[in-house]
Amino acid sequence: MDQTREWIRRAKEGNQEAKEKLILENTGLVWNVVKGFHGRGYDKEELFQIGCIGLIKSIERFDLSYGVKFSTYAVPLITGEIRRFFRDDGMIKVSRKWKEDGYKIYQTIQQLTQKLGREPDLNEISDYCGISVENIIFAMDANAEVESLNRTFQTDGKEVAVMDRIPSDENMEEKILEHMALKQAMNELTEKEQKLIQMRYFQNKTQMEVSREFGVSQVQVSRMEKKILLKLRSSFM
Repeated sequence: MDQTREWIRRAKEGNQEAKEKLILENTGLVWNVVKGFHGRGYDKEELFQIGCIGLIKSIERFDLSYGVKFSTYAVPLITGEIRRFFRDDGMIKVSRKWKEDGYKIYQTIQQLTQKLGREPDLNEISDYCGISVENIIFAMDANAEVESLNRTFQTDGKEVAVMDRIPSDENMEEKILEHMALKQAMNELTEKEQKLIQMRYFQNKTQMEVSREFGVSQVQVSRMEKKILLKLRSSFM
């Protein structure tokens, strides 16, 4: 058992020192995730603290029987914690300044479009409203992200907001575990079996197309597919 897994085992038994060592050992992992959210208008230290909450949840929930690296399990939970913070903070966080700038930019675009008979470029917008090109880009991006989260779409005859489709903590963990289990099950297939599953379920090929690729009949492909699916299903039971 490697050092990380040993610390996890001890942390689960209530050893606070082991838990603190795990957190310290994986701060670099949290910082790497935080870097991916650069330019959102938040203090990096604040996002780091939020990410550490995800790290602690990972330590508490990681099962040593998963057979994967702790970091593989932790990164999606750290990322999810930060994304939920953005969502719950109402913006992803568009501060009052960015909202005001966004409205000013929108008004400027409308006025210049009418005046010029075409859409203005960034420099023209900047000259007209006195906001730098960089801040125009940031404000438009920030406001667009909020709009996209609040946008609704039709599904099964009902209107659903994009924000409502962001997975909950429990759903995200379930997806991670499903992905890890599928990856492990796929590794147990032969090269030919993996190729068949890739073609059928990831490339959306028909059984006839697969049969031509493999040089066998469509009936044989159908039998192979059923056999492989049974093998995969047994891996999840």
